[in-house]
Amino acid sequence: MPRIEVVFSPALYSYRELEDSIVVIIDILRATSAICTAFEYGVKEFIPVATTDEAYEYKKKGYLVGAERNAIKLEWADFGNSPYDYMGEHVKDKTIVLTTTNGTQAIEVAKNASKVIIGSFLNISAICNWLEKQDKDLVLLCSGWKNRFNLEDTLFAGAVVTELTKRKVYEELTDSALSVGYLYEMAKEDPYKFLANSSHRRRMAKLNLKKDIRYCLQLDKTSIIPTLQGSTIVKWEEVLA
Repeated sequence: MPRIEVVFSPALYSYRELEDSIVVIIDILRATSAICTAFEYGVKEFIPVATTDEAYEYKKKGYLVGAERNAIKLEWADFGNSPYDYMGEHVKDKTIVLTTTNGTQAIEVAKNASKVIIGSFLNISAICNWLEKQDKDLVLLCSGWKNRFNLEDTLFAGAVVTELTKRKVYEELTDSALSVGYLYEMAKEDPYKFLANSSHRRRMAKLNLKKDIRYCLQLDKTSIIPTLQGSTIVKWEEVLA
């Protein structure tokens, strides 16, 4: 019977219990939500990079670049980290280099896993439906905030754990997976309200990004599962179908 583990930040990834596993990258506010949205609007692929220097080198070569630090778009970037930046024909069939404060750091540490997929509330049903069929250990990797715990990524991990255990596919849970399930039970009726005092929601509210928060907490806006293939993130149909 496959097992589920939750890792609460990229800094803890090397201490995970489950080695040969599928890894779901989670950065609800906002990198994984933005990636899922971009694929729904037809983006061809993302090239995730950990540093702004790497992203800027791509920019000099003529690539489109999404770059954000501390929830703020960098002035030389084409896009920030808002899902709204990627809504429209302007991203269709494009390759976009992406670096963010937290999400691309999580991708970087997990890039050598047997399979890495991108998770958000926007594609949660597609994620759970696919994972149900895999019969493989699962690590839910929360991007957190600068290698620290955050509430919104943990809440999503709890939603996935709750759904998969309900289906009786993953019945063996580590303590970390048990804990996020309990947390989600407290929050599931109104996640937006539950997150009211969370640090990143308050940080984003000060930047007038409340619209982004509400969007990122919506369920099932897409059935696409973005997947890391080599050094690029592509649509699931290309590698997982």
